[in-house]
Amino acid sequence: MSKFVQRTSLHIRVITEGGVVFGWGRADLLSHIANTGSIAAAGRQMGMSYKRAWALVEALNHAFQAPLVEAAKGGAGGGGAHLTPLGLEMLAAYREIEIVAAEAGAAALEKIGAALKP
Repeated sequence: MSKFVQRTSLHIRVITEGGVVFGWGRADLLSHIANTGSIAAAGRQMGMSYKRAWALVEALNHAFQAPLVEAAKGGAGGGGAHLTPLGLEMLAAYREIEIVAAEAGAAALEKIGAALKP
């Protein structure tokens, strides 16, 4: 593995006229929700408040034709959250964009990384 991987990276954002719809942070949040079954736990893993995590989930849910995350209220039965089929599909599509971009840009990232100061 070359040294540029440690020094440079790509952060892809999907932007519409209304602003950022999807980016690496939102994708990571969805991944953490899928792994933990909790918006709060996902936010903690990312070092953000529950309020911030919930706001990002709401923004994602409102940006798409159907929700990406479904949440159940807490209480005696416990709460939780999970990605909907559309949420899983959009997360996979975003990860595919990341992989394709990283592969296509590997040589250019290598050049940039090599030219950086130590």
